[in-house]
Amino acid sequence: MKEFAVIGLGRFGSSVAHALTQMGKSVLAIDLNEAKVQAMSDVVTHAVQADAADPENLKEIGIRNFDVVVVSIGDDLEASILVTMLLKEMGVKHVIAKAGSEVHSKVLQKVGADRVVFPEWDMGTRVAHNLVASNILDYIELSQDYTIVELKPPRRMVNKSLGDLHLRARHGINVVALRRNEELIVSPGADDVIGPEDVLVVVGRNEYMRSFQEEE
Repeated sequence: MKEFAVIGLGRFGSSVAHALTQMGKSVLAIDLNEAKVQAMSDVVTHAVQADAADPENLKEIGIRNFDVVVVSIGDDLEASILVTMLLKEMGVKHVIAKAGSEVHSKVLQKVGADRVVFPEWDMGTRVAHNLVASNILDYIELSQDYTIVELKPPRRMVNKSLGDLHLRARHGINVVALRRNEELIVSPGADDVIGPEDVLVVVGRNEYMRSFQEEE
């Protein structure tokens, strides 16, 4: 089982640690603030008060043994960059770092971050898409080119099979899952008929996704 560490227990870091724990993952939470560590001690697998910018502390924790480390240090850009660099130098396989600006993001990538996230920007994008298209339940950009969307089926799709809709041929998108009440149908087939209460999980290139959403 993968082991995760979260460095920085602000709103974003705490949220990530909570979510991973609820998914049954082993999570180590790290912060310099004792109160934040105490607040998470009963939530995650382990919680440690430590200055992650000190390489000796990271070695003592055994940080290189974790599969994924999330760096969610708040406003201290210098510490965020330093910790990210130290983690990669120590051999951490996958480092995800939170950025607050494009410049911050570029520096984090330069020092080795495997992935950079913008929590505020991501949430803003989701809200905007929900406002524009009321059938969209969630919207996540997987990369600059690809997006995954969870949505209620447009009326034109209800009571039709996936084979009849030809979504890949017409829109270049794929239905990767179909949620029906409490049942999750992964990789639904061409014969699966979409009901009015179903929820679709579709993935595709951004430009294809836009044309699919705009079509009545």
